[in-house]
Amino acid sequence: MTKVGLVMRKIQFAESQGPRVFAERLRDIARELGVEVVFISPERHVSGHDWIPGYEHEKGDLVNYDLVLDQLYGEGIEHVIYTVSGFTFLKMFLPKSVLFPHSFPDPALTGYEMMKPFYGNVDKAIVQTEFLKRQLDTVFGVRDVDVIPIGFSEKLAERHYDPASVVDNRILWIGRDEENRRPDLVLEYARRNHDKEVFMVFGGLRYKESMKKYDIPSNVNLRFALSQDEIFALMNSSKVYWSCSKFDTFAMPLTEALAMGKIVVKPEHPCYDHISSRHAFAGNEKNWFELVNMAAASPLKVSLDNREYAFSKFSGSVMKQGYQDFFERWLR
Repeated sequence: MTKVGLVMRKIQFAESQGPRVFAERLRDIARELGVEVVFISPERHVSGHDWIPGYEHEKGDLVNYDLVLDQLYGEGIEHVIYTVSGFTFLKMFLPKSVLFPHSFPDPALTGYEMMKPFYGNVDKAIVQTEFLKRQLDTVFGVRDVDVIPIGFSEKLAERHYDPASVVDNRILWIGRDEENRRPDLVLEYARRNHDKEVFMVFGGLRYKESMKKYDIPSNVNLRFALSQDEIFALMNSSKVYWSCSKFDTFAMPLTEALAMGKIVVKPEHPCYDHISSRHAFAGNEKNWFELVNMAAASPLKVSLDNREYAFSKFSGSVMKQGYQDFFERWLR
């Protein structure tokens, strides 16, 4: 069985959010296609937090190259998918390396200036959206780019789908306690709308501590490090899914929300253009609260249009076909 290395930061493998879900889903899909995905991550200069002074983000990746290469060589791996731009120099050692970015040097993101120089080394990438493919081409001149979504689990989307269980005043938000994700906006919305039941879900247990700095309204329910089963069950019971982030490379919870027939409120930024079904409404800080309330007041319990759109564009089956086509070309 051909081996492919998946290089991610330790914290990405550790938390119950997008990168780890992607890693496990890719491993399972690849196994069905006769490919073994081996998880690789540096152990030195890393912790349960994003930043250590002197080793922030991409700088931390640079000082871990020897550990990563030792693991890759030890496994006899020649083909590598890496998710953080700090490892773009891997292609100097392993030419068949491809970037699958979980972050992107966009001005909306903290640390984007640090990311930009690394993108000058990229010559091949897999991205989740056509928007990112265009950005890689126009901003960095990278033209060898495949678009493959992180497909949601059809089994979970079928198992938990029950329109009769939708709570009309329940609003769901999934994110991190980071300025880019704007949890402060969600808390302010809850303060102004006491009739709404607002669930805020965070990918890591570390956010239990960081959220203590906020005054949490009584109608806000905090949840941490939920399993995919728990996410889909909570998603099903919610009437509205709201994202107010400044930028996303894919926004996996948004596609899961579509798959569960939620009415979606999202940002206007073009990185969300793929979330474009009938009951997905784009807004900004000036009108998000009104949009969320209008969505909650809709006579619809669920949106079948959103659900059908998600299954056709972002399902695990779509992801599997994408990687089957990609592996057939890349691993030859």
